[in-house]
Amino acid sequence: MKTFISDFNKLVKLRLTLTVVFSASVSFLIGATQQGEIIWYNWLLLTFGGFLVTGSANGFNEIIEKDIDKLMKRTMDRPLPSGRMTNGQALVLSLFMGIAGTLVLVQLNFLTGLLSVFSIFLYAFIYTPLKQKSPIAVFVGAIPGALPPLIGYYAAFKSAGFGFEYAAISESAIVITPFVLFVIQFLWQFPHFWAIAWVADDDYRAAGIRLLPTTKKDSFSALMIFLSGVLMIPASYLPMYYGFAGWTFTIVAILGGFMFAWYGYKHYKEQTDVSAKKVMYTSFLYLPVTQLVLLFDFIPFK
Repeated sequence: MKTFISDFNKLVKLRLTLTVVFSASVSFLIGATQQGEIIWYNWLLLTFGGFLVTGSANGFNEIIEKDIDKLMKRTMDRPLPSGRMTNGQALVLSLFMGIAGTLVLVQLNFLTGLLSVFSIFLYAFIYTPLKQKSPIAVFVGAIPGALPPLIGYYAAFKSAGFGFEYAAISESAIVITPFVLFVIQFLWQFPHFWAIAWVADDDYRAAGIRLLPTTKKDSFSALMIFLSGVLMIPASYLPMYYGFAGWTFTIVAILGGFMFAWYGYKHYKEQTDVSAKKVMYTSFLYLPVTQLVLLFDFIPFK
């Protein structure tokens, strides 16, 4: 049983899944706050359904990449490439989680369920095979990677047939707020994934994965990491510009953006794994810290 739990955690990429669920949960609380009511039962449904859906997408990802994972030191101990779990077992688990998670999320409203299905499809069946073909995979993967704020935000709304009720807030709020959260998380993924791709380049090259902008460690790839980090500075100002965040969030987020820019610049000058790791660690901190701060510094639309 202990081995199965360990393998299940690796199949669903537990840390990544919890990060995704956390992002969606924060956005749910923001959407619920805008409406003036937090329904904690719905929050639990989102958390549970989001875990299942994300775990399903990661499971399909590992099924497709089983042979690739065998070639990389960082992934060869996963349950499929190591032989501790069969493709059939992983497929049953992934299908069950995908269907069950979608059924849970559609209880909240139809749009939430639809976005969840779209995220599974885009991540597992478009992004995953594209990783071996072109660096454009990072752009494609950034879309499902940025969907959790949309899923979480719209999960906070009461179901109204195929749509949802939003009488308590303005129409602009239900468009601007989740879109800004989506944009920030979308842009964040470029320095995040490119820094990881730089550090893990030997493993990725052995498996034929192409994620760096030029598919190799060179000055242009380092420059793109730097420029993508710089973009986090104006992106951090967007919530305040659109009126739903205060100075506390803005200062914290812009400082995080400057950290991205500074470490990105250092990496451009040094072009080492050590300098890339500093960008990577900054990305690990930026998203959860800024999302938590936004939750407590959130300003509902008038």
